[in-house]
Amino acid sequence: MMPYDEETTEDYIFKIVLTGDSAVGKSNLLSRYARDEFHASSKTTIGVEFQTQSVIIDGKRIKAQIWDTAGQERFKAVTSAYYRGAVGALVVYDISRRQSFDDIGRWLEELRVHSDMSVVAMLVGNKCDLEHLREVSQEEGRSLAESEGMYFMETSALDSTNVHKAFQTVVTEIYNVVSRKVLAANLRKSTPSFGGTKVVALQYDCEADASVAKPAKSRCCFG
Repeated sequence: MMPYDEETTEDYIFKIVLTGDSAVGKSNLLSRYARDEFHASSKTTIGVEFQTQSVIIDGKRIKAQIWDTAGQERFKAVTSAYYRGAVGALVVYDISRRQSFDDIGRWLEELRVHSDMSVVAMLVGNKCDLEHLREVSQEEGRSLAESEGMYFMETSALDSTNVHKAFQTVVTEIYNVVSRKVLAANLRKSTPSFGGTKVVALQYDCEADASVAKPAKSRCCFG
């Protein structure tokens, strides 16, 4: 995976959403990935924001549109539109806040209800730099991810641990799904094209691929 000239037309645009409780560090994960920045005093996101990251995989130009919204109940009105069209999701909790982990089931249900296509999903335990305050073990996070057929990774937006790896794993797996022969045939027949850029809709369960670190269960997508 490598960057490319942003003036070049993309072959694919992938919409990826960040979801999880407020203050788990979603915005800082995004700013660390997209701009290599961290803001200790960052404010709660109001409404919806997104950043883009452009990369090349197997010679294909890909733009990842990564969307971030507030994890608070009063912003539920944006939920349906926020998830619509997403082909990837990072569901985030704070390893030092048990409640944020306990709420993951609600966020997964929301993702299932409002996603109108299959989604490559990763469970992210953020703030792993706070080991001395840990309330959720790695084993608990990994077990939940396996039971839901998701990827799992612990990250730290503060010190950059696994941040790029988490996003790149999701982007790469979306591309791997897209590039399979069955989807390639479907894209030629039915995917709308805007100025030569394919806007990808993943409408089936993805299969196991030994070349990518997978969840224990073969199902890595749901929707």
